[in-house]
Amino acid sequence: MTTSEQDRWSRVKNRLRTNVGEDVYTSWFARMDLEGVQDESVRLSVPTRFLKSWIQAHYAERVLSCWQAEMPEVHRIDLTVRSAVRPVVQPKEAPAPVEARRAPVPELRSTATAPVSANHDALGGSPLDPRLTFASFVIGRSNTLAHAAARQVAEGRRGDPVMFNPLYIHAGVGLGKTHLLQAVTWAGNSGNERKVLYLTAEKFMYGFVAALKTQTALAFKEALRGIDVLVIDDLQFLQGKSTQAEFCHTLNALIDAGRQVVIAADRPPSDLESLDDRVRSRLAGGLVVEMGSLGEELRHGILKSRVAAARTHHATFDVPEEVLHYLARAITHNGRDLEGAINRLLAHSKLNNRPVTLEMAEHEVRDLIRPQEPKRIKIEDIQRVVARQYNVSRSDLLSSRRTANVVRPRQVAMYLAKTLTLRSLPEIGRRFGGRDHTTVLHAVRKIEALVSKDNALSEEVESLKRQLQE
Repeated sequence: MTTSEQDRWSRVKNRLRTNVGEDVYTSWFARMDLEGVQDESVRLSVPTRFLKSWIQAHYAERVLSCWQAEMPEVHRIDLTVRSAVRPVVQPKEAPAPVEARRAPVPELRSTATAPVSANHDALGGSPLDPRLTFASFVIGRSNTLAHAAARQVAEGRRGDPVMFNPLYIHAGVGLGKTHLLQAVTWAGNSGNERKVLYLTAEKFMYGFVAALKTQTALAFKEALRGIDVLVIDDLQFLQGKSTQAEFCHTLNALIDAGRQVVIAADRPPSDLESLDDRVRSRLAGGLVVEMGSLGEELRHGILKSRVAAARTHHATFDVPEEVLHYLARAITHNGRDLEGAINRLLAHSKLNNRPVTLEMAEHEVRDLIRPQEPKRIKIEDIQRVVARQYNVSRSDLLSSRRTANVVRPRQVAMYLAKTLTLRSLPEIGRRFGGRDHTTVLHAVRKIEALVSKDNALSEEVESLKRQLQE
């Protein structure tokens, strides 16, 4: 870079700082470098794809106008993402050959406008499945309310009052949570009016950690708070104190600003033990909707919908009604198993050039016929049943009291929590008055040892298990 180019670049940066303000400049442009000027084109670089996409989407005209104030002949700005390790180039060396440079990215032009999808890309939104729309969602008794609430969110317009915030949908695996959340995103973005962003909890964590590493955390936060509808899937996987704190701040900022938040998880807010109490309280303050298990009628409707979808690509594919009824009765676990069954029948029919029959269906889907899913047991249920059994209060179990009439029931409750739930020892300890995981481990081992030699206690524990599993 020549001395004149460096001086010109310094003046452009000062213009840009004055134009957008110090805070915005520090967030978005402090790490932008000038790579070179050639004819009507200026080459700039930033360290991350996140910065590149956001600047392209929101500051195209300002960057270009600042350069044109210095060089009226400039009509294009090429913005690239530079590699983490940049070669050291001596001042008098020739520039690197063209083929060694990064491929050019779409230029910034003064006439460019930023589509909604640009915001999605800038924040690293999770991929969307084009099949998961409201049109392909099958409505039944167990998901009517969740579908209606999701529809209401999707049909809202910018500036409309938010009816319930956040909308929190919870259900087991394969019951349609992700389908509804992606349907909200597709419908919201199709109008090109609101910024709707779909993120899995894992993607949210990755984006936040990556922003911290690249020193763009402030930019990440500002971008996230600019979303009109934030959709978060699989919240149960959100981990890490700093990430949870940032999620809590984002949640509060969006809700307080009247922006919509939609969240899905595999359990209600009260059961998300790994989340901070403040987050769970804020989640529970919105509309919490459970999507129940799929009834036989709904399973039949899903099967017919999947067959119809398959016919768009395989016009001769047909599944007799008796086969659909058999599959709806036999496959009860979740909607993904139903879709898998149709895919198997389609593959078997096409590859072997045979029509679908009941005998074929019985053979092909035999491993999808699972026993009924056991009842999900909550730690609160265990505490309530044990307290009733031993004539103590739940607050006694959570207290620091060490009397014999409380210690034994507490140990039994901890033992049942470990054996009947998937909760970790630290989670169980926290739910029992904030105890250390070593206390829980001691209780579990103590009861295991006693049950093996005390028949009366063994019968009590088995009775408690039956009560909880009924």
